[in-house]
Amino acid sequence: MRSFRSSNSSTRCDEARENAADLDPLSAPSPSRSGQPEPIRTSAKNSVLRRAAREPLVHFVLLGLALFVVDVAVRRRPSREPASRQIVLTLDDLRQLQLGFAAQWQRPPTDVELKIQIDEYVREEMATREAMAIGLDRDDTVIRRRLRQKLEFLAEDSLEAAPPTDAELQAWLDTHQDAFRGEPEIAFRQVYLNPQVRKASLDADTRQLTDRLSRGAADAPIEALGDSVMLPRDVARTARSEVARQFGDAFADAVLAVPPGRWSGPIRSEYGVHLVYVSEREASHVPALAAVRGQVEREFMADRHQRQLDAMYARLLDRYRVVVEPRGRK
Repeated sequence: MRSFRSSNSSTRCDEARENAADLDPLSAPSPSRSGQPEPIRTSAKNSVLRRAAREPLVHFVLLGLALFVVDVAVRRRPSREPASRQIVLTLDDLRQLQLGFAAQWQRPPTDVELKIQIDEYVREEMATREAMAIGLDRDDTVIRRRLRQKLEFLAEDSLEAAPPTDAELQAWLDTHQDAFRGEPEIAFRQVYLNPQVRKASLDADTRQLTDRLSRGAADAPIEALGDSVMLPRDVARTARSEVARQFGDAFADAVLAVPPGRWSGPIRSEYGVHLVYVSEREASHVPALAAVRGQVEREFMADRHQRQLDAMYARLLDRYRVVVEPRGRK
C-alpha cells in the first residue's frame, strides 16, 4: 500500500516537471536542498528573468545606470586628501610671525598676541589644505599666475646676475638708439598778433612788424610789440614736446623748420599769428652712455632676464607634449 502511494507521488512530480518544461524549455525547476522540486510559479519567474537578461535594451539601461552611479560617486568624493593631518609650527615659523607683528606694530607681540598670530596661521593652513583637497586650486587663474611667479622667482637664483660691462652697455645703446634718442630742442623769441584784433589789417601789420624786427638787434626789447597773450615771449632752450604743449603741435613743427638767426613768419598756432626768431636749435640726438647709463643698464638687465626665462621655458617644453584641438571640434 505504501509502495503504491510513493509511485503515485513520483508520477505527479514527473508531470509537474513536464508542465514546467512546457512553459520554458530553459527553466526546468531544479530540486531544492531537501530533494523536493521547486514550485511551478518560481520556475516561471526565473524564465521571465532569463528572457529579460538576453534583451539588449535591458543591457543598455543597466550600463547607463552604472555609469551614472560612478559619476556621482566620483564627483562627490574629494579629489585629494590633505597630505597630512598634522600642522607643525617650527621655531622659524614662530620667528617669522613675531617679525611680521613687530614690522607692523613696531614692538614684539605679547603672549596673547602671539597666540592670536598662531591661531590665524593654523586657520590659514587648514583652509589651504582643505581647499586643495577638494580641488579649489584647480583652474584658478589667480592661483596659476601666482604659482608661475613663484617658480620664476625661484629660478632667478640660477640666472646670471652679474652686472654688465661698459662694452655691453654701449653695444646695447648702439643697437637701441631710438629708445634713447633725445627730442629736438629749440630756443626762440616770438611776437604775437591777434587776428580778432587786427582783422583786415593783419597781413599788413605782419609785414610791417617783420621789417621792423629785422632791422633791429636780435636781443632788442619786444615786450611792447604785438598783442598780449598768455604765452612767453622768450623761450629758453626747450624740448619739442614742451613747445607743443604750450603752442600746439603745428607751431612746434613749424618753428623747428625755421632757419635760425633771423625773424621769420607768420607762423600760425592755436592762438593766432606769430613772428619768430630762432636763436638756438639742436636736432634729435643719441646721448652719451654716461648721460643715460642708469636707464640703459635697467633695460639691458630686463632684456637679459627675459631671454634667460625664455631659455628656461624652452628647456621645460622639451618635457611636455602640447596638443591643441582643431577649431570647431566639440
